[in-house]
Amino acid sequence: MATNKEFAAISCVHAPFQREESTNWLLNRLSTDGSKLTDFIILGDLLESSAASVHPDEHSHTLADEYEAAAGYLTAIQQCLPPDCRLHWLLGNHDDNLQVSDSRRTDRRTRDLIHWSRSEWSGVFGRWKQYPYIKPSVHNQRGCLQIGQVIFCHGWDAGQNSDELESLQVAYACGGHSHRLVVRGHTHRPRPVSQCKRSAKVMLPYWYANAGTMGPLQPQYMSRKDVSQWNAGIVWGSVRVERPSRLSGVQWQAQTEIMP
Repeated sequence: MATNKEFAAISCVHAPFQREESTNWLLNRLSTDGSKLTDFIILGDLLESSAASVHPDEHSHTLADEYEAAAGYLTAIQQCLPPDCRLHWLLGNHDDNLQVSDSRRTDRRTRDLIHWSRSEWSGVFGRWKQYPYIKPSVHNQRGCLQIGQVIFCHGWDAGQNSDELESLQVAYACGGHSHRLVVRGHTHRPRPVSQCKRSAKVMLPYWYANAGTMGPLQPQYMSRKDVSQWNAGIVWGSVRVERPSRLSGVQWQAQTEIMP
């Protein structure tokens, strides 16, 4: 028998640079409306990972500082959720920088020693089911979380139309069944639930939403770029749990709440 799941999703915390304003807003919203959630999803980039770069670090914090800040963030969220709520962390590109084989990042000889799962906060991170940073294909969807017709992923492109274009790619890679909703982050631009379209008059049976960023709104690397659309968001929703191939019509409800 099919059941319904209640979810909330956020993205791009970039600890230790999470904003106090967005953190307080999130925790207040979870305390108010999170009592029935069955699934909470972080859509990637929980960590900044700048402390692990081989390039000169403009910040004085250490990787341990990043882990401590992220663990505190995760603990504060979990305290606002029901005890049986499932916790999901989809790794983003910043998170993956700590484990990817890239000489510009971490030294391959010590990479396995600095992983968050080996830190003193490993128990906190271990409570969250973790998904690899892999763009899905018809052969591999491990980088996505699928709950009924809703697909969650971090995102890979950041162009103005990337929400719609990547959502179509992800939906097709995950079987191509109609009425899928793809919830993503990565761009830092929150977006309402919107229907994909082939043209102004031809709508497609796929939808997308973006949870924005819980992190800083004007990081140094964006000092000369437009961040006017950046903001924090929460994608709330309810979805019927069943194989998408067995469902007809839209069997979910969702909305993006953007921080005032």
